[in-house]
Amino acid sequence: MSDRLKTAFGRITGTDAEEVRPGEARNGMIHVVSLTLTKTADALIDPKLVLSWLLTALSAPGAMIGLLVPVREAGALLPQLALARSVEASPQRKRFWAAGSAVQGLAALGIAAAALLLSGAVAGAVIVACLAVLAVARSASSVSYKDSLARTIAKRRRGAITGLAASVASVSVFGVGLLMAAGVFEVAVAPLAALIAVAGAAFLLAAVLFMALREPRERNDDEDDDGSLAALVDPILTDAQLRLFVGSRAALAVTALAPPFIVMLSAASGRTALDQLGPLVMASTAASVLASYVWGRLSDRSSRQTLMAAGALGAVVFAATGALGLVFGGLGGALGAAAAIFAAQIAYEGVRAGRKLHLTDMAEDGFRARYTALSNTLIGLALLAGGLFGLAADRFGPAAVLLAFAVIAALGAVLARGLEEVQQD
Repeated sequence: MSDRLKTAFGRITGTDAEEVRPGEARNGMIHVVSLTLTKTADALIDPKLVLSWLLTALSAPGAMIGLLVPVREAGALLPQLALARSVEASPQRKRFWAAGSAVQGLAALGIAAAALLLSGAVAGAVIVACLAVLAVARSASSVSYKDSLARTIAKRRRGAITGLAASVASVSVFGVGLLMAAGVFEVAVAPLAALIAVAGAAFLLAAVLFMALREPRERNDDEDDDGSLAALVDPILTDAQLRLFVGSRAALAVTALAPPFIVMLSAASGRTALDQLGPLVMASTAASVLASYVWGRLSDRSSRQTLMAAGALGAVVFAATGALGLVFGGLGGALGAAAAIFAAQIAYEGVRAGRKLHLTDMAEDGFRARYTALSNTLIGLALLAGGLFGLAADRFGPAAVLLAFAVIAALGAVLARGLEEVQQD
């Protein structure tokens, strides 16, 4: 069984089975299964789509619906700096990831219960509160995961592991979307609440599985850390590569912000976004299925070049989409919008794979959680500022915003060019 596991792990990561370290193949499978469960759960409780539809159906106030994405994104990123020291002091980072996943599961079950039992403003308030708890718990998992991955999987194999999990999760979500589009799965409050409950169970199962990870017990004793905020943020002041990485990642964050503006542009041609929702969801998940693993393998070779390529692709996609929108006043219906979403999602998957692996491989063991927390906190602030693009779209139109995104994505690719090749031993 051990030899078969090593062989399978070697095929996934492009590694000779003889080079696999003891226990690494087993750890790799735990990473794949745990991440697949949580990534699938994330998609089933997507605030941009599922929760927005759910609160609308429950007659929650529009202000509460507008809080969903900011609460989810900021809640998952901003608390990480406060958690960094606790993660660094822990002998095993897997405990934080598992605890975060378990709390996310309980919060998801709370959302499902609120959807079934409540309505109106009360339902909206409870669901937003549960989402806030879920987001903060997610921050604990996020800040600790890169350390767990680095401690249990060797360099040049990590991207394949995370990329495979993303692709498998996307296949699952694509299947759910296909059932909805075919009318097999009714889009109503009770069925969606059941899906969210399934997501909660997936989070809980992932927490149990992740605790089986064989992670070394090592404490980080940093004599230079005096417990002050200054010591915590010192890396961003002293490490030029970290500053460059954060700058590049902030610019490339437009690949995450772009899809709603593509939807707005597609609606400008006369059909509503809801009419096109099914094709757009399927296009997005299909891109994830096809691209995640490939980008992960490319990141194992060079996360720097992956960021450059994904940024350049994003710039081309946004420029073409924005230009078509300006010339024709839309994207030609569902097919054109789905094609734009498909291409934009491929660029986003590349940015996500490259930036995760670059930070994992560039930071030393004792400071990886701190680097992760600093980077994510600053990106959280950048994403909050990204809300201003919505105002720009109201004034100048979504096509103009997408053209601006093309310039920013190109800037991100240029900044990534200055990063070091951290996959080299």
